[in-house]
Amino acid sequence: MGRGADALARVAVVVRAPAGWLWWPGLLAAGIGALVPGPTGRTIGLTAGAGLFVIAAFGVFAVRRGRYAALARGASRAGKAVILQDRSVTIGVWRRAHRWWVLLAFLVAVGSSFALPAAGGLLMAGAALGLWAKAAWLGHWEREHDALLWVRTESARRGGAAGKEVGGYVLTGPAAGDARAGGARAAGARGGAARAGR
Repeated sequence: MGRGADALARVAVVVRAPAGWLWWPGLLAAGIGALVPGPTGRTIGLTAGAGLFVIAAFGVFAVRRGRYAALARGASRAGKAVILQDRSVTIGVWRRAHRWWVLLAFLVAVGSSFALPAAGGLLMAGAALGLWAKAAWLGHWEREHDALLWVRTESARRGGAAGKEVGGYVLTGPAAGDARAGGARAAGARGGAARAGR
């Protein structure tokens, strides 16, 4: 990495990283839950789950948006010494750190179906949709400003992309890194870290 070089992760990728691991287990938990004859019945469970899905999606999308916007407004230009972390590495770091929590959430969602069928799984899926929407919102900001937002990896690892540990964001040009605006993988992108000056 080079001495004195800061490693940076894309903000949108950090936000987007949990979404897939909440969406598919959530849908699976909801599907399993729909087969469980809970005391409230499937109709009530699915209706409650749909409500929780919407609430979770809007809630996750809205939380800390002001903090993200403030950090984006105050972002500084990246220096030549920074290292841009590959998208797959950022996602892999999150998954290794949180895989047991996701498994626990899945088991809780399945178990909750014995009380309210499918509701827990739909809650997980709603949270995933909210994360995708927030990443898309960040992507809109990036396209509007023709720049990409980055956060120091050690800060993001401790408290997320907008946690208390994050003192500010860093800006690069729109061609930096291997992910499009919003954190989706760019077509034909190659793996590996790169320097911001490239």
